[in-house]
Amino acid sequence: MSHATEDRTAVNPHLIDPYELRPEDVQEPPRSFRGRFRYLGPGLILSAAVVGSGELIATTALGAQAGFVLLWLVIISTGVKVWVQMELAQWSILSGKTALEGYSQVGPRTSRGGWINFLWILMDFAKILQRGGIIGGAVAAASIMFPVGSEPLERPSLVFWTVIIMASVITLLISGKYSVVERAAFVAIVIFTLITLALALGLPFTPYAYGGSELASGLSFAIPAGALGFAVAMFGLTGVGSDEMTTYTYWCLEKGYARWTGPDDGTEERAQRAEGWIKVMRLDVLVSWIICTLCTLSFYVIGAAVLHPQGLVPEGNDMIVTLSRMYTDTMGPAGHWIFLIGAFGVLYSTLIASTASVPRLWTNTLSILGFFDWKDVAKRRKIISILTVVMPLIWAASFLVIESPVIMVMIGGVASAVFLVAVVIAVWVLRPQVDRRFRRGSIWTVLLVLSSAAIASIGIYSGLGVFGIGLD
Repeated sequence: MSHATEDRTAVNPHLIDPYELRPEDVQEPPRSFRGRFRYLGPGLILSAAVVGSGELIATTALGAQAGFVLLWLVIISTGVKVWVQMELAQWSILSGKTALEGYSQVGPRTSRGGWINFLWILMDFAKILQRGGIIGGAVAAASIMFPVGSEPLERPSLVFWTVIIMASVITLLISGKYSVVERAAFVAIVIFTLITLALALGLPFTPYAYGGSELASGLSFAIPAGALGFAVAMFGLTGVGSDEMTTYTYWCLEKGYARWTGPDDGTEERAQRAEGWIKVMRLDVLVSWIICTLCTLSFYVIGAAVLHPQGLVPEGNDMIVTLSRMYTDTMGPAGHWIFLIGAFGVLYSTLIASTASVPRLWTNTLSILGFFDWKDVAKRRKIISILTVVMPLIWAASFLVIESPVIMVMIGGVASAVFLVAVVIAVWVLRPQVDRRFRRGSIWTVLLVLSSAAIASIGIYSGLGVFGIGLD
């Protein structure tokens, strides 16, 4: 891509459709490891979405309930999914198509999409509760810090802050300032993650010290009685979930990996560009995985070391109060405010990421169902804008009705775990479409098989649980 095109895009990015592959938009990929860092982005956005409900709520709640014994599951749940994520993203970069468009190719299918598209619709209805739980966590944090109209966590204060937070999210996105909000949210996550990591590493010097024996017990591959449901939900929520894998393809396309690769003209030059941008994507995934793993381990260890010995498990609207004990019990009164500010920042940034991504997914789904042409850029953007207003309001309403963020997040986690099976099936169906030169060696294939098997197993277990069939 020429410098003129880069400058024009920087001034007005809407001049170029990120989902269209044009020869004039091609750009040579960076050849050095250091140079690739300049083009990271989709994975960092994904981290902003992931480091929220799963890590802050589900992982900490699991640590509080189970103690250190499930530490092994934290490591596996964050690392096992990235191979499927990279395989799907590679297909998207090479084809220039979104994940949902790929899902529509998996049979049995109709003229209006495949069975995975319809399963995604069902999953996203369940995810309404999870996103409502994210809103609930942010609202609870704001209500505790600055109660308005009533005591903290009472309905008048919760309703007030729900309205304020929804209005701010919608206004920020509609006004075209999402990039500013995204950067601010990411900074908040980095700060909060560093604080949490430091606290987890500093616990051995507090009354809630842990040692090598506790960490060793967490690597015993055991699941204590009563914690299996939490464990399944955590697998669906932590690390990259099925909806994040799906969304990641959209961010890769909008970042430019596919557009800079260009349309498949069968030339060696195009193949080399594709290899270069796929390497950037893999580094992007690696950085995202490191961030997610550090966050998840920190939250789990703190929950296991501080909350579990006291018998404190986050529940209902008192979730934020319980979680804040992780900080107040180790840092004193100042820790209470540090946690509330950080928790609000993490959950708010997750809400921003969801509000940016879900309307895109639904808009793409509507096009697959035949309601409009996805290539009609003006109509696509109009529908995305409308859904950006409507969907957060639906999520907020679900919180005000149920008012139990932990349960809401867990329901979304189980739904995400079930849909992971469909994503795995899609990856293996689409894999033959990828030219053999882009497939990695036997070790990569083995890791992909192991990843797929683990995801399928936990998804099947979750699906059986929905119908009341238990395997334990």
